[in-house]
Amino acid sequence: MSFSQIPTVNLDLFNSGDPKQKQQFVEDLGQSFSGIGFAIVDNHGISSELIERAYKSFKDFFALDDAVKQKYEIEGLAGQRGYTSRGKEHAKNSNVGDLKEFYHIGQIVEGDDPIKEIYPDNVFADEVPDLELAGVELYKRLEAVGAELLKATAIYLDLEEDYFDAKIKHGNSILRPIHYYGIPNPETLPEGAVRAAEHEDINLITLLLGASAEGLQVLNSENEWIEAKPAPNQLVINVGDMLQRLTNNHLKSTTHRVVNPPRERMHLPRYSVPFFLHPRADMSLNCLESCIDEARPKAYSDITAGDYLMERLREIGLLK
Repeated sequence: MSFSQIPTVNLDLFNSGDPKQKQQFVEDLGQSFSGIGFAIVDNHGISSELIERAYKSFKDFFALDDAVKQKYEIEGLAGQRGYTSRGKEHAKNSNVGDLKEFYHIGQIVEGDDPIKEIYPDNVFADEVPDLELAGVELYKRLEAVGAELLKATAIYLDLEEDYFDAKIKHGNSILRPIHYYGIPNPETLPEGAVRAAEHEDINLITLLLGASAEGLQVLNSENEWIEAKPAPNQLVINVGDMLQRLTNNHLKSTTHRVVNPPRERMHLPRYSVPFFLHPRADMSLNCLESCIDEARPKAYSDITAGDYLMERLREIGLLK
């Protein structure tokens, strides 16, 4: 199936209490995930007030002097908490750093779950108090929406609706505010330098809050780049490599990129906030037996989510 635009799904249908509407959402989401690996979500329930407040705190942080921001770039964490400065991350098939800097907020483990011991502490900037307050609240809201989307995904795969629940509880998910900084003199850029080179995400699913400018493009099955253009109150969601691997390529982790704007607008920044929903490290990513048959033989070796994450962090330059 070819897609010339990204389909939109309505999360209200899943939560309506009407079995037919719920099943309609499951089919709509599943067909989008199996066809192009992306969807746009209406009625996700995250307030515009929280989104605006969080965006302001992220912009305030990135506006700080580099010397201040670098206090929050912690050596030895592979960029998994706090600040990551410009040019540090690159796509797995590229040696040129992306034109971005970003900040990571990770899982906040509540209660006595021993998994807390394996996560580094979050790092928050004293200069921007709301980075923690709004950032953590946004993290929790996106995590809850992601859990709902995975329930629908499980139903589509003929699994129990709660299949993913225990696997993602206190999972290694990351909220990543990104600043694609303006370039006053584009002619000075290294050859091939772009805001985000073409890549696939590592995790189960990604939830992306509407970016401050256009630029996100998705590669469809006809090898055409199509624009992802959500409205300000919509989420863009996509399948990551972990879910593609688990489903033996039944659900697609699709190549995407963030292109540079026209030369005359390269001096303008772009902001976006993806939430990378990860499972617990011990989750098996072994291909589901129900997704293996003669027409689709097993495509991947057995591995856990934690081992796969470490493998991929090395590929993109965050882990040495």
